[in-house]
Amino acid sequence: MMQRQRAAILSEALPYIRAYSKKTVVVKYGGAAMTNPELRRAVMSDIVLLSLASIRMVVVHGGGPEINDMLEKIGKRTEFINGLRYTDAETMDIVQMVLAGKVGKDLAALAGELGGRAVSFCGMDGNMLLAKQLSPEYGQVGELISVDPNLINVALDNGYIPIISTVASGGGRVFNINADTAAGALASRLEAERLILLTDVRGILAKAGDDNTLLTEINISEVPQLIKSGVITGGMIPKLECCVEAIRRGVRRAHVLDGRLPHSILMEMLTDGGVGTMITP
Repeated sequence: MMQRQRAAILSEALPYIRAYSKKTVVVKYGGAAMTNPELRRAVMSDIVLLSLASIRMVVVHGGGPEINDMLEKIGKRTEFINGLRYTDAETMDIVQMVLAGKVGKDLAALAGELGGRAVSFCGMDGNMLLAKQLSPEYGQVGELISVDPNLINVALDNGYIPIISTVASGGGRVFNINADTAAGALASRLEAERLILLTDVRGILAKAGDDNTLLTEINISEVPQLIKSGVITGGMIPKLECCVEAIRRGVRRAHVLDGRLPHSILMEMLTDGGVGTMITP
């Protein structure tokens, strides 16, 4: 019985693997899936497997908890304004060091351990992400003004998984960029087939806290009403707006997945039912 189930799973996945072959998929990686070692391994194993199946996988990662840990170690207080980390020069140094140094390199090493080939970049490399200051009240938090995917394409063309930290440059300064925003912008410029946002919730729920009310598919035209009616609230609003903008700029589909669910990427991409919310044009 178990062998039949395994055969059925592989058979169900085959047409999806064929459809995604040579296509680009951008995964925004953050939340609990980054801090839990078992979940981190499951996420990266999904990404490596899909890469080995000739799918062009790109990872855009955050690292808030790691930044908080380092700031605490040096006795630096973390301040948030309207949900954004106030980033003075000292904090920006820590953000750059943690994201572009430790987090990105650790993920690339894990991908290698799992049988893939990965290379970590930050947005400053090759002028990949150029930015300007969002507002003086947030310090060195940036707003993207241009995205150059050439370096990512070079890596993809040579069989590597690019792992991107969202540190940008502009006007001689360094800026911290929201990872969801950067992932959406990169997905658009890469003409990605899919944009996947890993979160700490099941997906978009019609009733908050009730996983049984998961909306498995929504159209971008429905998003304003879902926000107005209170179905989409808080931090999920900018995530959905990011998905909508990416789709309007050519990304075929976007997905909001629960990164706490092991192998959620595989289940969403390679099964008929999926496990999260798919956003469509």
